[in-house]
Amino acid sequence: MIGYLDIILRLTIWFLLTADLSSTNIIIGVAVALLLPHSATAPSPVRDWMRALGETLRAIPQAYFEAFEIILRPHKDEDTTMERVKPQRSPGLIFLDIFLITFTPKTIVLKYHQQGWYEVHWVKRRKRK
Repeated sequence: MIGYLDIILRLTIWFLLTADLSSTNIIIGVAVALLLPHSATAPSPVRDWMRALGETLRAIPQAYFEAFEIILRPHKDEDTTMERVKPQRSPGLIFLDIFLITFTPKTIVLKYHQQGWYEVHWVKRRKRK
């Protein structure tokens, strides 16, 4: 079951990058998804994938809210923090975590550290004194 989730993730990324659902592109996408190297780590449980799907669905309205907030009340302060990767994440789920952090307008992952940390850049509103 998990192997199918990895292939679906790869195909989704392929279709988002190419924006083409022609039969030729579908065949190429399936070939690319199957030929890319697979992770040597243990696959993540289905509940982790479902949790990631829920986080993705929650990130969409959050991204719109943050975009309007930045437009209406400009954010001038910046900060960089280190955030811990959730334990025992597969490379596919780590990719989704990085995608979700970067998807919202106020944050972007600058670097993923192999020791299990994300370096995250934040845009923040200046606190009133």
